[in-house]
Amino acid sequence: MNLADYATANGLTQVGVRPKFGEYIKQVWQRRDFAFIMSLYASESANARSRLGGWWLVLVPSLQAFTYGLIFGLILGSLRPANFIPFLITGVFLFSFFSGSFSAGAKAITSNSGLLKTLSFPRILLPLSAVIREFINFIPQLAILALVMLVFGQEISWDWLYLIPITFLMFLFSTGLAMISARLTVRIQDLNKLVPFITRVMFYSSGIFFEVERIFADYPELLAIATLNPVNAFISLARGALVNDLQMSPVLWVVATAWSVGTFLFGVFYFWRAEARYGRD
Repeated sequence: MNLADYATANGLTQVGVRPKFGEYIKQVWQRRDFAFIMSLYASESANARSRLGGWWLVLVPSLQAFTYGLIFGLILGSLRPANFIPFLITGVFLFSFFSGSFSAGAKAITSNSGLLKTLSFPRILLPLSAVIREFINFIPQLAILALVMLVFGQEISWDWLYLIPITFLMFLFSTGLAMISARLTVRIQDLNKLVPFITRVMFYSSGIFFEVERIFADYPELLAIATLNPVNAFISLARGALVNDLQMSPVLWVVATAWSVGTFLFGVFYFWRAEARYGRD
């Protein structure tokens, strides 16, 4: 019996070795509480020193929606969508969850180097925790979103419940994207500088303040690309569930589901492949 076999037989494992994929997923599930507790503490501490505390979670996207509504409402003029305020608020609030998850996920490994060097745990819990934190922050925004719908004359219907699977699909997609970006920024840390630029591009190309079908009606190629945009698919589905006279297209359900499941599965596998590298200088 060689030394490695002897160590394994006596319950010893080699440090810094990537476990098999099935065993890795088992370890992640066993330590899922770690990701949840870490996200709770991070969410509580983020605004602990500010006077308004957790109110910033709804004030920031609300102020963004007000600013964009004032500027783009005037610029679009006759091209402004019907029910513009509910239309815009839905887009801004849902995009804030996506952008927050993407940004936090990209820094999940690089900003926790001390933790990685002192504790042994599946590293994938860090980007997962980042997305859970953003989801916790997103919950009060959903409450404000429902209130805005009522204030601006949108009727309560059973369609509002579609927001549950839509949010779940967004969570899957954002988690997969966070895992991919977390690994990429470990390898090339300069990519963190590009994250704000990428989120801005996604914001202006995802129909946050305009109707994709209307703007690109004369450009079928651009319309096809915009339809395949996952962020646009999530937001359009949410608008179809919440805003009067808007529908949830079956095509958008297919696009959103395919992107969510595909990105999540790829993200888990892609992150696991580099598990042994995280936390090493």
